[in-house]
Parts: sequence; C-alpha cells; structure tokens
Amino acid sequence: MWNHAALDCRKTVAAGWPRTQHHQNEDEPVTVTVTVTRHFHLEGLECACRIGAYDHERLGPQRVIIDAEIRLSGETEPQRDTLEATLNYDMIRSSILQIATSRHFDLQETLAREIFDSLAGLAGVTGVRVRTAKPEAYEDCRQIAYELSSLS
Repeated sequence: MWNHAALDCRKTVAAGWPRTQHHQNEDEPVTVTVTVTRHFHLEGLECACRIGAYDHERLGPQRVIIDAEIRLSGETEPQRDTLEATLNYDMIRSSILQIATSRHFDLQETLAREIFDSLAGLAGVTGVRVRTAKPEAYEDCRQIAYELSSLS
C-alpha cells in the first residue's frame, strides 16, 4: 500500500510520457514525476490565398485552410492569469494570415515553410507543426494538404 500522505509530485517539463517511480516499502515516500508539455493549437484558419503553379490557379485567390501547433517550453507557462503572461494568440493568427496573403505562392510547401519558420522563431517555442490544405484543388478529393513538422 502506498503512503499517500508522503506523495511528492514534481512537475518535470520535457517531452515524452509520464513516468512514475514505485517504491516497494510502503513506509517510504512515493515520488511521482509527471511529464508536462504545453501546446498551442490553431485549427481551421481559412483565408483567400494566391497559390498554385498552374495558369488556372493564377486567375484569382483560392481558399486555403491552415492548422498550426506550437510546442512551448516550460519556462513560458504563465505565472499570472493575464494576457501579458502568455503566448499572444492574436499575434500568431495575424502573423499566419499576413504571410498567407502577402504574395503569390506556387507551392503549398513554400507557404507552409514560411509560416513554420515564423512560428519556430518565437521565444519559448520548442517545436512546430504547420499544415496547409487546398479544399477546392480537385473535385473528387476533400482536400490536398501538405504538413511540415518538428514535433515527434
């Protein structure tokens, strides 16, 4: 039986699964180490983007759907319950939209890379995943998508 009164929980910020150390002697305190990761998700951001290498794609903007996931270091966890203490969601969204509408992109790969590099350069970011999708590229497909990730 564990001595729950002696349970010592310590938060360890690192990637991976939670690990628990069990002691055989019930008189010894049990130490549980919990692995915590922090992620920000932006899903389904739609914008009109000038994208495509074919002539018919250059006639006007196309609908593009963008997803982004950002893994944050433990040091970025808010210490206060204020907007200033956390990642600025508005800035992330605005930055993605600014990149997506800034110019013509021949390839989704190029668009995703520019967004990826912008997000990866933010303070406290330890990993990024960006997915772009063109839902109207083909009539017989729900969407054509490209993903770039440094998350494991």
